[in-house]
Amino acid sequence: MNSEKIIEVTGLTKQFKEVRAVDNLNLNVHKGDVFGFLGPNGAGKSTTIRMLLSLISPTKGSINIFNQSLKESRKKILKRIGAIVEKPDFYLYLPAYKNLEILGKLSGADVSKKNIMSLLELVGLEKRYKSKVKTFSHGMKQRLGLAQALLHDPELIILDEPTTGLDPQGMKEVRDLIIHLSKDKGKTIFLSSHILSEVEIIANRMIIINKGSTIVEGDVQELLNSGTMTVKFEVDKEDETLRLINESAWKEKLNSSSSTTFFFSLDKEEIAGLNKYLNDNRISVSAVVPTRSLEEYFLSITEGQK
Repeated sequence: MNSEKIIEVTGLTKQFKEVRAVDNLNLNVHKGDVFGFLGPNGAGKSTTIRMLLSLISPTKGSINIFNQSLKESRKKILKRIGAIVEKPDFYLYLPAYKNLEILGKLSGADVSKKNIMSLLELVGLEKRYKSKVKTFSHGMKQRLGLAQALLHDPELIILDEPTTGLDPQGMKEVRDLIIHLSKDKGKTIFLSSHILSEVEIIANRMIIINKGSTIVEGDVQELLNSGTMTVKFEVDKEDETLRLINESAWKEKLNSSSSTTFFFSLDKEEIAGLNKYLNDNRISVSAVVPTRSLEEYFLSITEGQK
């Protein structure tokens, strides 16, 4: 992991009259991260993103981006950021190409035909470049918004629910695009999404917030492999394994079984112990597969916070 911090948020708080939307939030995004920003509805995600983009001001706390204070270097920082917040707005009666050309000129981006067409191709809209945006589906507008966010070749890309309104194929295209931007283009991605399976595939680090505060932050796979998880054991003797499990304390850990496949709820530290118990009793274990989805982890973390 690159140690260079692209976003550093410390003690960030936003108070709206009686409502504290964000409460002493801390987070760190490193260069090259695809950083998942997760939380239940009303957790403070959109408010935080608006503060990161200087659309609203914090009540207190600090935001440093590219090792500069957002408060003191707002214009310099925003020139290096591309973003989609909620649904992007366009001139509906103008073609996709013309929209990008106008919006690019306003932001001082490269509006050459080569650049605009390459971006439209990147988001799968090159064949509709002459079509008026009013004829576009919601998902197509989302993809055009991605092209707009990339016009000035930003170093940091902030995406708030970028797959909203997309069908499964559209979601895959956006997912592949994010992976491409991260791995091939070296972009840092800050991704807020409620589609946890997508975040699990593409994010290397994440934070889960609730009620405006951090619940957990860290490496995605390390967090998913911590605490209790579902572990699949594949064995050679179905009946004998079931008998041994039912005669031991491991019975309380057994979730289900099907033929020679057994599923247990185990902490990481317990996996080796169960494997040894089976081997000591002459059960051949052909596979041990820990499985825990981000959705399971997310629910286990947030349900106790209600």
